Amino acid sequence: MAQASLAQRIPRLPRGVRLRHDRVRRRWVLLAPERIFEIDDIGAEILRRCDGATQVDQLVHQLAEAFEANSEDVRIDVEQFLKDFADKRVIDL
Repeated sequence: MAQASLAQRIPRLPRGVRLRHDRVRRRWVLLAPERIFEIDDIGAEILRRCDGATQVDQLVHQLAEAFEANSEDVRIDVEQFLKDFADKRVIDL
């Protein structure tokens, strides 16, 4: 998947996949059919923005502003995060 094409993609959680805060574990979890992934706070911020309307470029810009971080550093991390979860079929790109 080329970088330019990923920037314009609109990530979303597929049907049956949900982001929830697990009160017992005091952690964010991504629930998928027969699987659960523990997510850190930054991962949860990324996943909350995977709403099916926000492009990856917009998501990166929002996160860079929210965390006062370099947008290129954020882009690298976000794209890797999304690719990893897309490979696991818990994010649609």
